[in-house]
Amino acid sequence: MADANADKGLPPSIPALLERNAEKFADRPAYREKEFGIWQQWSWAEAREEITNLALGLLILGIERGDHVAIIGRNRPAHYWAMVAAQMCGAVPVPVYQDSVAEEMAYVLDHCHARFVICGDQEQVDKVIEVQEKVHHIEHVIYYDKRGMRKYDHTHLHWYHTVQEEGRVAHERVERELEKRRSELTLDSTCVMLYTSGTTGKPKGVVLSNRNIIVSSKNSAEFDNLTEREDILAYLPMAWVGDFIFSVGQAYWCGFCVNCPESQDTMMTDLREIGPTYYFAPPRVFETQLTGVMIRMEDAGRFKKWLFRHYMELAKRVGPAILDGRPVGAMDRLRYRLGELFIYGPLKNTLGLSRVRVGYTAGEAIGPEIFEFYRSLGINLKQLYGQTEATVFITVQPDGEVRPDTVGVPAPGVEVRIADNGEIFYRSPGVFVEYYQNPESTASTKDAEGWVATGDAGFFEESTGHLRIIDRAKDVGKMADGSLFAPKYVENKLKFYPDILEAVVFGDGREMCTAFINIDLTAVGNWAERNNIAYASYQELAGHPQVLETIKAHVEEVNRSVAQDEMLSGCQIHRFLVLHKELDADDGEMTRTRKVRRVVVADKYADLIDALYSGRSEQYTETEVTYEDGRKGKICATLKIVDAKVFEVAGAGGKVAAQ
Repeated sequence: MADANADKGLPPSIPALLERNAEKFADRPAYREKEFGIWQQWSWAEAREEITNLALGLLILGIERGDHVAIIGRNRPAHYWAMVAAQMCGAVPVPVYQDSVAEEMAYVLDHCHARFVICGDQEQVDKVIEVQEKVHHIEHVIYYDKRGMRKYDHTHLHWYHTVQEEGRVAHERVERELEKRRSELTLDSTCVMLYTSGTTGKPKGVVLSNRNIIVSSKNSAEFDNLTEREDILAYLPMAWVGDFIFSVGQAYWCGFCVNCPESQDTMMTDLREIGPTYYFAPPRVFETQLTGVMIRMEDAGRFKKWLFRHYMELAKRVGPAILDGRPVGAMDRLRYRLGELFIYGPLKNTLGLSRVRVGYTAGEAIGPEIFEFYRSLGINLKQLYGQTEATVFITVQPDGEVRPDTVGVPAPGVEVRIADNGEIFYRSPGVFVEYYQNPESTASTKDAEGWVATGDAGFFEESTGHLRIIDRAKDVGKMADGSLFAPKYVENKLKFYPDILEAVVFGDGREMCTAFINIDLTAVGNWAERNNIAYASYQELAGHPQVLETIKAHVEEVNRSVAQDEMLSGCQIHRFLVLHKELDADDGEMTRTRKVRRVVVADKYADLIDALYSGRSEQYTETEVTYEDGRKGKICATLKIVDAKVFEVAGAGGKVAAQ
């Protein structure tokens, strides 16, 4: 897909973009980081100096062209600098999920043959030291936060600032070598290697070139008119392609500022202080924010509740139309302005979204109700559809054409086609180079003409040209009666309710659909406190009779909604249970990007699935769990199985009746 004419005038690498920005935007803010409650700032010129000194220090340590440099830690400027410094040296940065357990980390470090590892703090260093018993090619470990590191053996352990200082002092000796390596970089040089989430197996190393990153960043930035004046909050895992394209690719292409929060605990406070203009979050973040809003409203007085509900009903009816510039009556516009004064404005400020000009969600399908809630407030939230292998972008939603049930049109430079079996294929300048050391998977995913199989099923609407995703192709199936089974469609509707954190729907080849549900401990715990209901654990609260009744009401409301979709009406949930534990990445039930591993869940809880379909009213189960320190344990529970009301569509009028 490389086009020589299209490549003309493009900087050949991320380090080349750094040089451009340090000259063009020298004094403009490039990075901010909050530490000890105070925001620190670096300009583009200062960032270049920090990155260059680290690159020089890495050369002194003996970094070679093609070496893989693993980077493990939270979002902070020093870790982004490390990625660019590695690129300057001709090496390949490999960001790793910081919450990975030692076994997961060992797999990535061993698979990519990392010689250098750059860690955020003592916790990450300890994990690396632990895995070195299995991974023998790690030669140097660099850490940024020196707390707790004084008594460690520093033979191959280095403080980040010491490496920088050694590079600065020795710049005359090695700067010529650095400049030589930097000048060798081209659009075809590897920019980064990012590992897939491993939903169905071991994670694969996705090799992305400078062309993949730079052209995708250029096209997407032009699509949304992004400039150097944007502010973003970098809080998503650095190992995720979404963070890399927003916090490195687009940031370096546009020259805007990347703001790093102090911690996950202060993220919402830091979000409000920064007030990003360009914001990206997976559905889980938007769901959590909405849950927080609903919890606060439950604690509000009667008048505030009435005011909130009154103006939110108005917002739901006219807010998206006003946002898209469609005709709305003068009286409704006036009332909406009053709503902005009393409800929408303060709410957006509380969420930290007052200044958002462009917002995106991706990674999983977002519930239509959740999506419309944010747009009704006047927040320009859009969906994009993408993959690591696509350098994020496959389809995007143009302004004025945003809908909750589609993912938009092909992104600039992207071609999309639908196979006869409904699977989506694409090709673009963002298509990955290869899976590292896995030619078989590369060949099965990407054909000789550059078309990539997404594994998702969907179709283009004839009237709009927008793509609709049905589900993962492997998850879409048929019920025993031949009706369509698409679990994600129902799961997203369930997760709209603040009480429900996660849902897993079963039914392929079966006579009816059933579900596992995780309650949201924050939301349900808040309800329990308001109603003076004591509980000692998640398990106890999840099995409380009133909680089960509340979840049953949610399930039946979703069934009523699903029954109105003729194509998917067979996906109504007949029976469900509330799991005795949260699905957890440490237990292998979810990926680090919070996607459910359906095969693992189905295998692990086979006894519960059997109980759902056998007609039993309860089921005893034992489950192995992994604690934060890596120890294994077992929890036991007897789970109640609840029957839910299902509905049929009555006549052409679309009225729904209970069965």
